Amino acid sequence: MMNNQKIKPDHLQRTAYIYIRQSTAAQVEFNRESTERQYKLKDRAVDLGWTERQIRIIDQDLAQSGSSTSQRKGFGEMISEVALGKVGLILSIEVSRVARNNSDWYRLLDLCSVTNTLIGDSDGLYHPGLFNDRLLLGMKGTMAEAELHVIRARLEGGIRNKAAKGELRRGLPVGFIWGDQDGEVLMHPDQAVTGAIHTVFEKFTHMGSVRQVWLWFRSNKLLFPLQTILLPEIKWVTASYHAIHSVMTNPVYAGAYTYGKTKQEYVIDETGQVKKRTKRLSQSQWAVLIHDHHKGFIDWKTYEMNQARIAKNTRPVPHKTTGAVREGAALLQGLATCGKCGRRLKVYYQGKNSSPGYYCATNNIVEGRAKYCMRVGGVKIDTVVADTFLNTITPAVMDAILLAEKNIKTEHDAALNQWRLHIERLQYEADKAERRFQAVEPENRLVARTLENQWETCLHQLQAAKNEFEQCQRQRPEALTPEQRDHIHTLSKDIKLVWQAPTTTYRDKKELLQILLQEVNISVDRTLNTAHLIIRWQTDAVTEIDMDLPKRNSPTIRTAQDTIDLVRRLAVHYNDAMIAGILNRQGRQTARGHRFTANRVGNLRRHWNIPKFDPTSVSPDEGELVTVQKAAEILDVASGTVHRWLLDGFIAGEQITPGAPWRIRMTEDLKSRFVQQPPEGYVTMKEAKKLLGVSRQTVLHRVKSGKLPAVHVRKGKQMGLYIKVIDKQLDLFNQLS
Repeated sequence: MMNNQKIKPDHLQRTAYIYIRQSTAAQVEFNRESTERQYKLKDRAVDLGWTERQIRIIDQDLAQSGSSTSQRKGFGEMISEVALGKVGLILSIEVSRVARNNSDWYRLLDLCSVTNTLIGDSDGLYHPGLFNDRLLLGMKGTMAEAELHVIRARLEGGIRNKAAKGELRRGLPVGFIWGDQDGEVLMHPDQAVTGAIHTVFEKFTHMGSVRQVWLWFRSNKLLFPLQTILLPEIKWVTASYHAIHSVMTNPVYAGAYTYGKTKQEYVIDETGQVKKRTKRLSQSQWAVLIHDHHKGFIDWKTYEMNQARIAKNTRPVPHKTTGAVREGAALLQGLATCGKCGRRLKVYYQGKNSSPGYYCATNNIVEGRAKYCMRVGGVKIDTVVADTFLNTITPAVMDAILLAEKNIKTEHDAALNQWRLHIERLQYEADKAERRFQAVEPENRLVARTLENQWETCLHQLQAAKNEFEQCQRQRPEALTPEQRDHIHTLSKDIKLVWQAPTTTYRDKKELLQILLQEVNISVDRTLNTAHLIIRWQTDAVTEIDMDLPKRNSPTIRTAQDTIDLVRRLAVHYNDAMIAGILNRQGRQTARGHRFTANRVGNLRRHWNIPKFDPTSVSPDEGELVTVQKAAEILDVASGTVHRWLLDGFIAGEQITPGAPWRIRMTEDLKSRFVQQPPEGYVTMKEAKKLLGVSRQTVLHRVKSGKLPAVHVRKGKQMGLYIKVIDKQLDLFNQLS
């Protein structure tokens, strides 16, 4: 019986929570008695002393499992209220309704013990703060968790036992249905559905690529059947890559029954919550794999060959060759390997014609510290390998051409057959819509209008399919005439003409090479300028070829020689950025007509082995070469003054080429010409012109030639150029005049 003495006035002042939960939506929908019993707990709380306004029902967790709290918002809200001390009683029909996880259950018990909260079920009231009650609640929680484990173990055991016999019914892929007997799997009775699946496998046999099969469906405007667990009825939609890929990779189409291809893993996300994710397992880890369980569209051997071919089409990993055939002129892409390290060679294109070549990426491995292997042009190598290939297959060319004609006709017939089945299905839908329309009473216009619209829609779809079918029929390839067969027989003797024809794409050539070749190993000897090729065929036969590589010609485009010579002179004094500015000011361009940059100047220097500018190479005895700005700073004058004296010749400067910056050699003699006060015997320019009786330009010319000593006063009212005029110079000037 209930022990009401545990209820204190403090409990009655707080809220009573009634927790209601059922594990699944099916239980909520069909087990109505259990739900009603849980809602009637409200009357029990009233009998215990709580008023209706103090009672709160938590039913947000209906159809949620009690194994965790991740999806149970109601339980989390109740825990928060308990921690705040606002709950006096938690009432449920049994403790397993509250939690089936001991970590959640004991956390609740700890909070209830601290906040003096009671817990009640159909057996009585419990106070988690009392030892006996807590012991009993702990045992009930453990039993609830154990009960969940036992139930799950029984269910999983039954499922695994049924799956091991191949009788567990699960969702089947499109094209299959379950039979009446246990584990019986039958093909779909609709021939249009099975015909579409058969077409997928047939086209993959010829094309060898899931993407190419998908593009073929799209190019022929063929629809593809869609069926899911939520959509049991067949729906015809535009073919998608995922749908085609699912058909090619599902082992059910090979007549196999599988179970346990995935497993559930629990991980902790960034927020610290435990989440469940699905991980795909390899075939060796599948729980159940039963071969020949039912009739399939292909056998198991063909399925494994298809999986290997699909895996081969993906991006190859290091040390693996081939891959999906791609566009590009490099015929040995995916086949060429390095003769030194054995790695797959990568492809590059260069020049105006995008000529292909091959190189080994070993020097990029381990952060570029590996050894360089090879880099070689691929035009001549491709030609040699292609000639060897054509010479080998020439005897069987005629048979291959006739087989290709047959395959083209078969491919077109397959598309027409799909259209016929599609039209037959649409005709049935139209007839059914017509019968439904005819069966309705004419007076019932509400229903008649709807059925009439459905009938018209079916008729429009049927007419559109017939139009597409007629268009596809008009595109039927014509059979070869006897004259064309004779012409093909003539061409088969010189298959190189067909190989070199513009209609033969690089993709076609690569597909042919990969059918018969496993690998082409290339070794390059640069000293002899030769290459050694080892061709390994699919039959494991080996062909070895030695060939001469094309000689490297000097580049026809090169920078002008005078520009190279100027860069050689400038590099002694300037860095690359300064040289680029000088060349651009002179209007010079690179060999390809671009402006110079520091990077392009650097490349030009390195190509012609021109040393880089070294600022530490200047000899201190000769004086330091400085810019105009630096010279103005040393001489304590304005930059404009230095420029003026450079033009007048008072200061000697160096300019390697027009457009290059002036460079002044800062010597002690030059520094001595700039003073604070004019020395004795020095006169101004005006007085010097008067004494000598010549113009200012003549005086400056004599100063520049060193015949007249001069100094520059830097500051004060006497600032300016002062010249020393002596008697000998006066006599000399008078004689010259």
